[in-house]
Amino acid sequence: MSEDNATASHGAWTPQGEALPKVTEEAVITMMKTVFDPEIPVDIYELGLIYAIEIADDGVVKVEMTLTTPSCPSAQELPAQIEEAVRMVPGVTDVSVDVVWDPPWDRERMSEDAKLALNMY
Repeated sequence: MSEDNATASHGAWTPQGEALPKVTEEAVITMMKTVFDPEIPVDIYELGLIYAIEIADDGVVKVEMTLTTPSCPSAQELPAQIEEAVRMVPGVTDVSVDVVWDPPWDRERMSEDAKLALNMY
């Protein structure tokens, strides 16, 4: 492993202590794509359920997401799974996931790949 790769995943030591790696939106999205709605064979990011991702300089990540319906049977587990996945990103120090209902989710928020996978054209 190169020194750059080691630093990216584990941080670097400085005279002030360990410097955590910088959290990127790409890394957060990659981890979100590991979470699937149990009833739909598409990850929640491609379904368009993630509305906002905010990453602070100190590694705190805030996520706004929605669900396909307010009565979604996965309403408790999906936000917790997103939080758990994002916590695995190197450099993340804390995560908060807020479920929002405005604007309401609709199929137009889905990626083209998700629409194709679900035959929803």
